[in-house]
Amino acid sequence: MEIEDHSYTSTTYDKVNPVEFTYKMSANEIEEFVKLRVSNHYLFSGRRNTSMWAWRAILKHMGLQHKMTHSQASKKWENLKKRYKDLKNPPDGVKVFPETWPYFNLLDDAMEGRLKGSAPILKALPTNGDFLPIYEPKKRKASIVINSPVPSLAGGPEIEVSLNGDEDEEEAQDEGSQGMDHTMQEMEHDRNTMDSERQAMEREKQVIERERLVLQRERAVLDREVAALDRDRVSLERERATIEREKAVMERERAMVERDRDAVSRDRLALEREKARLEKVKERTEEVTEESSKVNHADVLDRKERFLNLFEKLIENF
Repeated sequence: MEIEDHSYTSTTYDKVNPVEFTYKMSANEIEEFVKLRVSNHYLFSGRRNTSMWAWRAILKHMGLQHKMTHSQASKKWENLKKRYKDLKNPPDGVKVFPETWPYFNLLDDAMEGRLKGSAPILKALPTNGDFLPIYEPKKRKASIVINSPVPSLAGGPEIEVSLNGDEDEEEAQDEGSQGMDHTMQEMEHDRNTMDSERQAMEREKQVIERERLVLQRERAVLDREVAALDRDRVSLERERATIEREKAVMERERAMVERDRDAVSRDRLALEREKARLEKVKERTEEVTEESSKVNHADVLDRKERFLNLFEKLIENF
């Protein structure tokens, strides 16, 4: 019995395959791409779908989630490693020039572990949102035709045998299981995100509460300082008023002193004039005294002579 492929008319889907657009990274993007892959190697644990989530996290961080799929990113990484290994360990007798490839040193640092910690640590993104759709080619059924060598069956219908009998059912079950797992993972991720956000909000609330208490204490301190400043201002106002009064008293006393000084000056002038007048009077008085003393002495002598004459006359009469 001859077994050969059944030639049947293919569908449009089988004839035309969608072409994946391959984004070409720049040199800076490739450098960041390699550093992120090395620094986040823990995300590639080998468990189911971890590689997809890890590559999505890297693409999301680089802003390339709308330009590349996770499979393209994985293929890019494998191509870089393969090119590096070919240049690092060429076959015997083959001379290579690693310096001609601009990313050789970058991959060498990556493979030697010198780029660990050179990029931010990321978290896996177990969600299909905000990413390019994944293209998975549709599986074709493999069919065969059994041509009977008996002449009586030569004109009979061809018999088509499907080799994947329960494949569709199993595929549907797998897709349903994957969809449920994915939904559960998304719900877990959302719950974890909400828990993280709630914890962050609680921490922010505690920080705000502490800041509010600190502000209240600072405001109380400021109120006390303002009250102290008000008391100091009132005290300064009283002192300034006292100083103004003392200044007015001093001004009055200064005016009185000036008036007293003027009075003393006038009294001194008056005394000077009185002294000069008295000096003149004294001089005239001394002159008059001398003249009067001379006149009195002559009168006394004259009276003595008259007295003696009268006395002599009296004696003569007796």
